[in-house]
Amino acid sequence: MWIYSYLGESADFLTYSLLNLEKDSHLGEAVRFFLFDAPKVMMLLTLVVFVIGIVRSFFTPERTRKLLAGRREIVGNGMAASLGIVTPFCSCSAVPLFIGFIQAGVPLGVTLSFLIAAPMVNEVALILLYGLLGWRVALLYLVSGLLIAILAGWVIGRLKLEHLIEDWVVEMRQGEPLVLEQKPNWQQRIEMGVQAVREIVGKVWPYLVLGIAVGAAIHGFVPETFMAKIMGKDAWWSVPSAVLVGIPMYSNAAGVVPVMEALLGKGAALGTVLAFMMSVIALSFPEMVILRKVLKVKMLLIFVAVVGSGILFTGYLFNFLI
Repeated sequence: MWIYSYLGESADFLTYSLLNLEKDSHLGEAVRFFLFDAPKVMMLLTLVVFVIGIVRSFFTPERTRKLLAGRREIVGNGMAASLGIVTPFCSCSAVPLFIGFIQAGVPLGVTLSFLIAAPMVNEVALILLYGLLGWRVALLYLVSGLLIAILAGWVIGRLKLEHLIEDWVVEMRQGEPLVLEQKPNWQQRIEMGVQAVREIVGKVWPYLVLGIAVGAAIHGFVPETFMAKIMGKDAWWSVPSAVLVGIPMYSNAAGVVPVMEALLGKGAALGTVLAFMMSVIALSFPEMVILRKVLKVKMLLIFVAVVGSGILFTGYLFNFLI
């Protein structure tokens, strides 16, 4: 913690004394933003990912499937979305997870609640939002993401769309019985925490640095009035525009959250920025390409429409309330 307390002074020294940049200048503000945020976020990320890695050791794929098997309606959707936050899965594992859940008898709606929550309510996003914007914004993101995952899965489940799963997935339902993996001891759990740091921090740090650099540029050079006009509360089209811009982007929470911090600092509305981040994380084009392997086109379009509607509603709601 003592290192954290000196970050502000260190950033000031490096920016204004060592680099000799002028205070209140565009470049000085941008460089100071980067030098302060980069080490702060990296330290916070490393610490919390280690803890999350230990927590995740209690939720193996087989145990998660068994917990969700047979769960129906809103209770199953809520449990699935909650498990999606803490379990070690991402969009790259969507196909094997989808097959495993369907094979274990998990209903389609419950399965999709899990698959929506896992990338959308991202632990990296929560960590960064807490560190950069405070616990209120992090809590808003957590609650809204969970509600979208629960309600979207519930709606899709009520529509009875199992016939829109790809045929080859349905044919695999009669697989081998599930076998629970052996419980790790505490030494193994700690090793899993260290491994999580290596994998997650090692994977996201380039996106993190890039996101902070973009955020620094926005913070230093973009006028506040400009962002307020195109992403403010008064622009009714800002929320759907933010979602449409976010879908084709290839990024993750580590790269998006620092940009989100800078946009908010320049006058962008919270709901608009949250909608942008959620669309990047949960409705990105790579995510859709992966899900297309197990869902027919009509099912994929329904999935995008339902989740997108939830994100739009969240964006407008927060812009109205805050």
